[in-house]
Amino acid sequence: MAATTTAWPIADAVLTTTLLDLVQRASHLHQIRKGANEATKSLNRGTAELVILAADTAPLAILMHFPLVSEDKDVPYVFVPSGMALGRALGVSRQVIATAVTSNGASDIDGDVQVARDMVERIGI
Repeated sequence: MAATTTAWPIADAVLTTTLLDLVQRASHLHQIRKGANEATKSLNRGTAELVILAADTAPLAILMHFPLVSEDKDVPYVFVPSGMALGRALGVSRQVIATAVTSNGASDIDGDVQVARDMVERIGI
């Protein structure tokens, strides 16, 4: 479990539940990008609203470009403890190490995305 101590900012249990619920709902509305490559593309294209990473990724170094790109694009990012839980929230049976919630001007979850962004930004301070 050394990966969880080196990943920062890491979500607590309440925030993790909130984020995984948001990921599940965003997945149903096709407002999600699964995997490190797709999440990176979403960040670079400016469509990402929130980036969620798995703290139990081995090696963790494969995710270390996300903090730099996220801060450059002014997109909050957070680590959740389990990649398997992130994968289940996305409806896949495998571990997912990174995902990006994308923007959609008139979506039902835009308010929830903004609330999650604010919660993530508060733990990053």
